[in-house]
Amino acid sequence: MLQVGLREANMHFSKYLKIVRDGQDVIVTERGTPVAIIKPLIKEGTPEDKIRRLEEQGLLRRAAKGRLPLGRPITIAGKSLSETLIEGREYRF
Repeated sequence: MLQVGLREANMHFSKYLKIVRDGQDVIVTERGTPVAIIKPLIKEGTPEDKIRRLEEQGLLRRAAKGRLPLGRPITIAGKSLSETLIEGREYRF
């Protein structure tokens, strides 16, 4: 991140705007105290671009390629999940 004083930013705004267009953040300071950050806008792009950006931020991890084998359904003795949920809802009221 680049830091620049308010006066300098005002005098050479187009110079710092070019830096922001190139993808870098610019912190504007007033008497040494940060007062603003100028950041590039994130372009929406394609869905693939969005997915890549989420991966870079660590918010998303792609699934393994191919389909996972489902195998046979497992049967468990007792009440069905639906019955258990209904009972749980009735218990609260």
